[in-house]
Amino acid sequence: MDMNADMKAQLLQAILPHVTFDGWSETAFCQACNDSDIELSNARLVCPRGALNLAVFFHVLGDNAMHMQIHAHDFSTMRFRDKVATAVRIRLESVTDKEAVRRGATLFSLPQNAALSARLIWGTADAIWSGLGDSSTDVNWYTKRATLSAVYGSCVLFWLGDDSPDHVATWEFLDRRIENVMQVEKVKSKVRENAPLQKLLSGPNWMLSKIRSPQSKTWKESPGTWNNS
Repeated sequence: MDMNADMKAQLLQAILPHVTFDGWSETAFCQACNDSDIELSNARLVCPRGALNLAVFFHVLGDNAMHMQIHAHDFSTMRFRDKVATAVRIRLESVTDKEAVRRGATLFSLPQNAALSARLIWGTADAIWSGLGDSSTDVNWYTKRATLSAVYGSCVLFWLGDDSPDHVATWEFLDRRIENVMQVEKVKSKVRENAPLQKLLSGPNWMLSKIRSPQSKTWKESPGTWNNS
């Protein structure tokens, strides 16, 4: 871990106790600096947006922890839908501080943070698909992540309000959302099998066939590519 990452990790650990009372706020950020004996000016070098940077860091660490657990998990005997549901469950169970996530949901719901929130959820969906070995390179790369982003986002909100034993209500809710997605996939399959409808959709299908996923693992740098060939 480099010096900047180490400082950010110290600040994150210091801010978490304050987030419960003050949220991911400037007040909590300043208190974290005091508790970790880090000058505010130095903290600004690694967190120019203060607590918001630490909230993002907290989310990314959760994604990283999930990714490691997915690689260690045995999915060989699972159905496709169960693999996805298990991965989402692993992500939620990897949370070390539920109140920090609750406060983060409030922070990321602000209009000025909407784009950042969407990017973080997309990143979680991408980490799940990558962990499960997704090899799609066409438009399916996008539709898989867009669909899972919606499922994951709704599950997080349900989970935050769930006080059932071991969050059993959340896992039932997750199964229902996955079932909804599978129904959509069944409809898409029937459309592909319908020859007259396929002729009607030949234009849109040709256009979609030209879309390619990002060529680099650092997909955040580019939305993807268009194949002119």
